[in-house]
Amino acid sequence: MPEREALFYETAGDQRVTCQLCPWHCSLVPGRTGRCGVRTNREGKLFTSNYAEITSLALDPIEKKPLYHFYPGSTIVSVGTFGCNLKCAFCQNWQISQQRPPTRVVLPEELARLAKDYVAQGNIGVAYTYNEPFIWYEYVRETAPLVKAAGLHNVLVTNGIVEAKPLAELLPYIDAMNVDVKSMSERFYLEHCAGQGMPARNTVERAYGQCVVEVTNLLIPGHNDSDEDIGALVDWLAGISPEIPLHFSAYHPDYQFTAPRTPVATLQRAYELAKAKLRYVYIGNADVPGTTDTRCPDCGMVAVRRRGMTGWVTGLDAEGRCAGCGARLGIRT
Repeated sequence: MPEREALFYETAGDQRVTCQLCPWHCSLVPGRTGRCGVRTNREGKLFTSNYAEITSLALDPIEKKPLYHFYPGSTIVSVGTFGCNLKCAFCQNWQISQQRPPTRVVLPEELARLAKDYVAQGNIGVAYTYNEPFIWYEYVRETAPLVKAAGLHNVLVTNGIVEAKPLAELLPYIDAMNVDVKSMSERFYLEHCAGQGMPARNTVERAYGQCVVEVTNLLIPGHNDSDEDIGALVDWLAGISPEIPLHFSAYHPDYQFTAPRTPVATLQRAYELAKAKLRYVYIGNADVPGTTDTRCPDCGMVAVRRRGMTGWVTGLDAEGRCAGCGARLGIRT
């Protein structure tokens, strides 16, 4: 697939270009590639090398994203490419985020048709996931309207590192996103991700109310799992809305990180701290009974029961309200 000219960049008289897609604003002379690994200056123009290049394609449960308040129990065609605008030392998809594995070309029209073909298997749309979808911007921007035109939904699973203008242009086509907020500490982002955390929080704040937004926090022992760390995250999220679901995810050693696995006790402590201020809190990547079910915060009825990555709607009416007390739970069905 030939390289595609990128969106969101500025040029200078010396053929230098400055990318405006994400907050890093990589300034590139001809031949140089940005920190994402996919946007390159070619003779004074910025080109993207991952357009329509797919490293992974699968029909996943929506719960795998994780999205628990967006068509629970459904499936979604999930695609990813290569590259990332963070360099997380604990990345659990580093083979595609930090390397360039083999790809196959799937043009936007083909992906939209494929998504529609899978509707009979419970598919609700396309999730741009596995690596960072915002650095796949041109492809996502062209594919998402086609998916919407087919009557299906678009989902982003993202680190949230994007500028306000590209986000605003894409949001009308996005139905749900899960944003990975790794820590409230800028030092954590600088030391372990080679970046900054504020852009991720900005994305959550800008997207809330425009689409379904859920947040994931990977708890890494000794790095972002103190009561102070968890409390800062919970307070910030509650300040936007206590309705936003928060997923605490268990870490396991991977890539360049050797910290021990997240203890169940740490996950349970984080869960209890968050439940004091947020209405919907979940635990992922660990078997902690009851912490993946969606319960009505008002009457306690189980609205959605989950086991592993499978969900069953058990206590919602046709309009997504609690079947027990009629409370609105903010679940798209």
